[in-house]
Amino acid sequence: MKRTKALAALGAASLLALSACSSGTGGDDAAGEAVTIDYWLWDDTQLPLYQQCADDFHELNPEITVTLTQTGWAQYWQNLSTQITAGTAPDVFTNQISYYLQFVQNGQLLDLTDRVEASDVDLAAFKEGLADRWVFEGKRYGLPKDWDTVALLYDTEVAKEAGFSAEQMSALTWNPDDGGTFEELVRAMSLDSAGRTGLDPAYDKDDVVRYGYYPEWADGAVGQNGWGNFAHSTGFTYSDDEGAPTSFNFDSAPLVETAGWLQALIEDGYAPPFDEQSTLGTEAVITSGKAASTITGSWTASTYLAEDVPLDLAFAQVPAGPQGRTAATNGLADSVWAGTEHPDQAFAWVAYLASSACQDTVGEAGLVFPALSSGTEAALAARAEQGLDSSAFVGVADAGEIFAVPAFNNAAEVNAAVQDAMQAIAQGADPAVRLGEANDAVESLFE
Repeated sequence: MKRTKALAALGAASLLALSACSSGTGGDDAAGEAVTIDYWLWDDTQLPLYQQCADDFHELNPEITVTLTQTGWAQYWQNLSTQITAGTAPDVFTNQISYYLQFVQNGQLLDLTDRVEASDVDLAAFKEGLADRWVFEGKRYGLPKDWDTVALLYDTEVAKEAGFSAEQMSALTWNPDDGGTFEELVRAMSLDSAGRTGLDPAYDKDDVVRYGYYPEWADGAVGQNGWGNFAHSTGFTYSDDEGAPTSFNFDSAPLVETAGWLQALIEDGYAPPFDEQSTLGTEAVITSGKAASTITGSWTASTYLAEDVPLDLAFAQVPAGPQGRTAATNGLADSVWAGTEHPDQAFAWVAYLASSACQDTVGEAGLVFPALSSGTEAALAARAEQGLDSSAFVGVADAGEIFAVPAFNNAAEVNAAVQDAMQAIAQGADPAVRLGEANDAVESLFE
């Protein structure tokens, strides 16, 4: 009954917002005209949840039909760029912070500022900091959808055998010189075919059956699922610029030292060689027991802790570095394409996506943490019922031990330049040389 009332109230609010914004906006927005809004997203696991939101929205707004298209991550951005260039982009799409500045500066996103101010959307209701991320030079280009952070995923039985309790796992330390207690853990969990751990001087790094740690190397210019968390905890910042950066710090000592430490893990046989791991996905490596730990996001929790996973896996807070614990955090938003023929209806759909009616529906599945607190509470309740412990993610966020994934212009080129450098380092290249070259290549994009 409570959800039905909420839907009804939201439907009335959506229609009021739609009528309030219906003058002088351009497009075919005649009152009562049947309109179809195309909506794109990339997560197949969330597709049924957003289909439910679309069905509920249509019930409240019978003149607006929302059609959903889901495409995998890499193809999603390629298709979106192609369709925007061709003038046939979706009316509304899921946006990611790494790409959004480029869309803004190319004039490809609709400014939502006036529509949000005229609506019932309460920006203060979103998790702190999320709403502000989608404002550039005083204009709003998206409404928050969800938020995330990362944690250390590990095999509990292997960690226990290595002598690390659950409490010790969430109190690990790290530094780029000797790796701290985190490297002690990684060595202790590494195993060669003769049954020797990485702590044994006779450990055979050329005959490893289980690696202690699986680094993520396909992580763009951010390192959200790996190197970025380590580097940031020792003083690395992506740029010293505010807003849209044009100068970068990818050649700075904290990142060079972090990359060198990760490279040494491979050379010493505690992490898999790049050519060995690049053909396998993280999930396959971890769930098969070929590696005992990795850093991954809150959105993956249900995958790794599912009943059909043969291992007893758990999450711990990321290790604390010389400047404290710093876990990457990000948040998605829904944006409207500037070329939409139906800006009012598109905004009505975006406002509904940002409402408790939709975000609570999404949260009840426990897959992600919606941007509204009620949605996050629903997700935490669902996870608790499923036996999933989310304290490693929520704990760092509540303690403020997080850093925001940065926004870049020329995101595709920046990501490619830095990722290529990091992958070359994983294969033995000099970290200072390759990151220096990458930083030069990135900054040349802004000359």
